[in-house]
Amino acid sequence: MSERTRACTEDAFLGGQLRLRQLKSGHRAGHDAMLLAAATPARRGDRVVDFGAGVGAAGLAVARRVAGIDLARVEIDEELAGLARGNAAENDIAADVIVLDVESAADAFAAAGLAPDSVDAVLMNPPFNDPSLHRVSPDKTRAAAHVAGSATLEGWAHAARRILKSGGALTLIWRADGIAQVLAALDRGFGSLAILPVHGDPKSPAIRVLVRASKGGKAPAQIYPALMLNDESGVPNKEVQQMLSGKRLLPLATL
Repeated sequence: MSERTRACTEDAFLGGQLRLRQLKSGHRAGHDAMLLAAATPARRGDRVVDFGAGVGAAGLAVARRVAGIDLARVEIDEELAGLARGNAAENDIAADVIVLDVESAADAFAAAGLAPDSVDAVLMNPPFNDPSLHRVSPDKTRAAAHVAGSATLEGWAHAARRILKSGGALTLIWRADGIAQVLAALDRGFGSLAILPVHGDPKSPAIRVLVRASKGGKAPAQIYPALMLNDESGVPNKEVQQMLSGKRLLPLATL
């Protein structure tokens, strides 16, 4: 085992309902993963796939909320995949871990058990920082988790569309200033969009956008009232704190 793998912390999520080991340095799960989980619709018996799962935070949070889902996490980094495997076991949650590049071809997905038209829900937090606008971290794991190529989002959306059943839901979180990229990536094969802007406080522009889309959906797009993480004085929003504690869902989680 590498020294880097040994340098881990154990952190509580969902008010202590979920405890996760993650690397002390590099990409670390946080609010984005819990926002994504709270926005993801799922029902008992659904096949749910978490793209770019890291140590498994978002997918495991969905599985903790909805008993009886069939969860698979897709992660390209073998070290993070190992932690994801251990975290599922430590939390007594049945979940597969598939070491695979999300932008792999259809035959690679099928060989890993993710055949076309076989999944009810996909959730994803793709790398979303533009390397031309953001300083790239020297930490390779952090850089891979945060920095997007020009076609990253389109490639991830294509992979989700391929494995989702007709009517299946894709839920993602992305930079708010990249909403045009999100809409372009979902233009082919997705519809019935539900959009939730996330602001740090009421005075500031949105920092994130949560989007749910249905494969083959035909309903008009809906934009929900913005979610404020803090009030004007910087005090954390009580509703957000309830969501982070696993006591509240975001409206996108309701189909």
